[in-house]
Amino acid sequence: MSKKRKAPAGKKRPAKAPGSTSPKVAPQPTPANPEQQQLYRRVFRFSALGILLVTLILSLFSGINGDDEFQNDYSEKLVNYYLSFGADTSALYIEKGNMHYYGGFFDLATGLVNRALGFDEFDMAYHNVRHLFNALIGVLAMLFVGLLAKEIAGWRAGILALWFIFLSPRFLGHSLMNPKDIPFAAGFAIALYYMVVLFKSMPRPNWKTALGVALGIALALATRAGGLLLFGYLALFAGLDFLFKYGLKGLAKENKALLAYLTYGLGIAVSAYILAILTWPAALASPISHPLAALTEFSKLGVKIRVLFAGDNLLSDDTPWYYSVMWIVKTIPLFTLIGFVGSLFVLPTLLRRYNTTAVLLVYFASLFPVAYIIYKDSILHDGWRHLMFIYPSMVVVAALFWVAMESFFQKQPKARYILWGVIGLLSLDAVLFIIRNPQYPYVYFNPLAGGIKGAFGYYETDYWGVSVRQAIDWMEKDGILSPSMQDTVTLGTTFYYNTSRLTRKRFNGKVKVKYVRFNSRYNESWDYGLFPSRYIRGAHLRSGNWPNSKTIHTVDANGVPLLAIEKEEDKFAYMGQRALAGGNPQEAINQLQKEVQAHPDNEVAWTSLSNAYISLGQYQQALDAAQQALSVAPDVESALLYEGLSYLNLGRQQQAIGSFERLARVNEEYYAAYYYLGLAYESTKNYRAAFENAQKAIQANPGFKQAYQLAARALQALGDSQNAARYLEAAQKL
Repeated sequence: MSKKRKAPAGKKRPAKAPGSTSPKVAPQPTPANPEQQQLYRRVFRFSALGILLVTLILSLFSGINGDDEFQNDYSEKLVNYYLSFGADTSALYIEKGNMHYYGGFFDLATGLVNRALGFDEFDMAYHNVRHLFNALIGVLAMLFVGLLAKEIAGWRAGILALWFIFLSPRFLGHSLMNPKDIPFAAGFAIALYYMVVLFKSMPRPNWKTALGVALGIALALATRAGGLLLFGYLALFAGLDFLFKYGLKGLAKENKALLAYLTYGLGIAVSAYILAILTWPAALASPISHPLAALTEFSKLGVKIRVLFAGDNLLSDDTPWYYSVMWIVKTIPLFTLIGFVGSLFVLPTLLRRYNTTAVLLVYFASLFPVAYIIYKDSILHDGWRHLMFIYPSMVVVAALFWVAMESFFQKQPKARYILWGVIGLLSLDAVLFIIRNPQYPYVYFNPLAGGIKGAFGYYETDYWGVSVRQAIDWMEKDGILSPSMQDTVTLGTTFYYNTSRLTRKRFNGKVKVKYVRFNSRYNESWDYGLFPSRYIRGAHLRSGNWPNSKTIHTVDANGVPLLAIEKEEDKFAYMGQRALAGGNPQEAINQLQKEVQAHPDNEVAWTSLSNAYISLGQYQQALDAAQQALSVAPDVESALLYEGLSYLNLGRQQQAIGSFERLARVNEEYYAAYYYLGLAYESTKNYRAAFENAQKAIQANPGFKQAYQLAARALQALGDSQNAARYLEAAQKL
């Protein structure tokens, strides 16, 4: 008669429902002795406290991100809604930015604090409150990354994962000032951790564990509708965990266990959903349809913007399928990248050694969202920040790999020392970047991208204009701006919100801020220009002509300019633009010639000079000026247009066609490019090509009358009088 084996010391038998058979449980790694565990626990706690302190301090030096304009407006509307007990309904529908599609937890919490303290968005303290809360949530995400790794593979993995995510410059940088993607990622990290604990203790878990899952899901959903994914994760992996423990036969035989899974799953889902919509007014008004509508909105992300990717300025709906993958590969630290990829080669070992459900869950949470957006061809903005929520699970997987590698050399101390040295070397680049750029570590690129120097001109760097704060700090330090100054200083910038909020109260209303587009920045009069690289074409950045000769200071990361401060002293460019707009091209030429003599790298002045020459019928001079502009800043749209027009008027049709085709490649939505390309083909009697380009112009701008007329002429020349008449009729209605 066989004897029953006793459970090993320090371990409990898996819980089971009365009357059920023992569930199958994946083998667990042998734990360290109690003294070691206590030491590791202390290291983890002190690490977390240190990380919290550093992150909070760094958040106070971060600039305002460009999307805060929409976030802060929503925050004020949320506070008004709740303090008026729903009487103020402005938070229910927000046309600009569609913020009503976002949960309101972060913005409501910080809005209430700021309202109580009497801060408004022109106080730096207002933004510090938001940054501190952002940092707290970021550290919360980091903490649960460590706890998740610890729950799967022990304290050593937990410590490693905690430091890995803190030393990830992108994640740390977003933790300082990104109130959308960091709370969303934190919700995922919390939910995944408690799911692992829940599944381990099923079918009789602690109620606190179930509440933890609900709170994690609620935080994610109360930030973004994509939190609904976690309901799917919960259902899928609860089902898998049941099958791993009881098999298919358990569906018929283990009724009590099955009921427990269903009851806890449903209870968690309902609780999480209710908690999430409590801080989301639009969802409170329509609890089912609005979150689903929000999920649809984000899955298609209908707002198109131009993004810099692999050297090309593409519309965000025209990026290649590997857009997100390439961004991730080039911007996460090597210890995570190598750890994650390497884990795929030891996956059987990880599944054997650790809880199968837990390992599969962190892999699924890392890979499924990327695969899904590739499958759906979803639009992403600004790199991969919309996918930041997959990074916590990626870090956990990487930590599992390195801990597994260490265990392979358990009896070879020298090999383990070498392994630790390798991890240290792989961390060095990221650590040094954070130390050198503590205000904006989110612009990090890893050595595979050649660092930020290799990425400059090929990928976006400071796409949120966070460096505007450092620019203003420098201007005050240099004496250009001062709270006691008597004269008003006008700043022109592509980041109006950041600049205006950082200057109005600080300098007692003596700083006036104007929004200007970079490619037409001299249409307005200003004294100094603050221009982050965000709206500058990649070809211009790579040309070496930005920052230009008007620049008096740059804000840099590892020697790479993120922002240039221009000084507009003589204002020749502005006066030239003013004369041109006033119908005086000769005066414009006089002023613009002075500008290009002083600053031959001013592409806007060269472009405007070309326009002025065209107005006077001086096409060779116009061509020369346009080509000068293109030598400074390749792919400037207006310069390509004027180059093509100059060629066309000089009778050089083939060269004109080349210019307009290049313009259409640079901006596929520029209707004038297709129209003038059609005119060029018409002049060469290629009426079919003329008609095709007229159609493209109409498609890009249905209200462009001349394109209909061109199409009609081309069709008439092709002998299709009936359709030509239709286009003429359409033109007459415009």
